[in-house]
Amino acid sequence: MSVQKNQPRDQKLKERWDRLIHILSERFSEGEVLDVEGILYLVGLQELGQVHRKMKKDDNVNLIHIGICTVLEPFGYYRFDFFDEEGWPHFELLEELPPLKPGEQSVLMKEALVEYFLKRELIQ
Repeated sequence: MSVQKNQPRDQKLKERWDRLIHILSERFSEGEVLDVEGILYLVGLQELGQVHRKMKKDDNVNLIHIGICTVLEPFGYYRFDFFDEEGWPHFELLEELPPLKPGEQSVLMKEALVEYFLKRELIQ
């Protein structure tokens, strides 16, 4: 019974996720389909605000981390702490993520990314 109850919510998330993937893939990857990691990278880049900066390999990992912290902040897992002297945002871990199976982790990240872009009115 609970499966049917969650069906509309899951369907809405899937529709919003598909729309988000389409918009971002068209805009930023010349139509090549972006994955969760690619979108987290874009969020990190957006939050850093230094899009013209030449990035090193370590910076790419840090950008994905910024993306994760940013989208999970409204869920209570992280809180923005400060910007360092180079303008990089730093976050404080408020609550450890619960142990999640890979599928559950994927749903959480998709939900968090959809919420992030809903707030920025990229999708509805």
